[in-house]
Formats: sequence, structure tokens, C-alpha cells
Amino acid sequence: MPHAITLEIPDDVYGPLVSQAQQLGLTPEQMASEWIAAAIRRAAEDPLLRLAGMLESEITDVADRHDEYLGEAILKEMRSSDDA
Repeated sequence: MPHAITLEIPDDVYGPLVSQAQQLGLTPEQMASEWIAAAIRRAAEDPLLRLAGMLESEITDVADRHDEYLGEAILKEMRSSDDA
């Protein structure tokens, strides 16, 4: 069963939303709904996100930036193996 939500969207976000929706033959409401649904599915499918909050750390934004942190760690590891 679908639910209705009213959102206030700033002009700098609404303009691109309308443009993208028009290109795809959708209304801005349909486009926003699809984007929200896709974002929720991505978050639900993220295997590392299930581990968020399980460890204590001084880093407080791991849930939002875990991909970035993993990428930095891999890059650091690759660079150190190149030096060896």
C-alpha cells in the first residue's frame, strides 16, 4: 500500500529533479519516489552497514563513509606493497 509524503525541496534540488523526470517521462513526484526507494534498497543491501555500531572507535562517521575508508585503506596497502 503506497503512502503519501509531502517534502519541501530547495529550488537548487527541485530544478534538476524536474529536468531528470522530464527526460524519463516521469513526474517529479515519481522521480523523487524512485530515487528514495533506490537509496533505501542500496542501504539495506550494504553488507558492511550491518556491522555499523558494533565496534567502538573515535571515528564517528563510519556508517556514512565506510566505502571511502575502505578505499583509503586499500590504496595505502597497495602503495606500501609497491615500495617493498
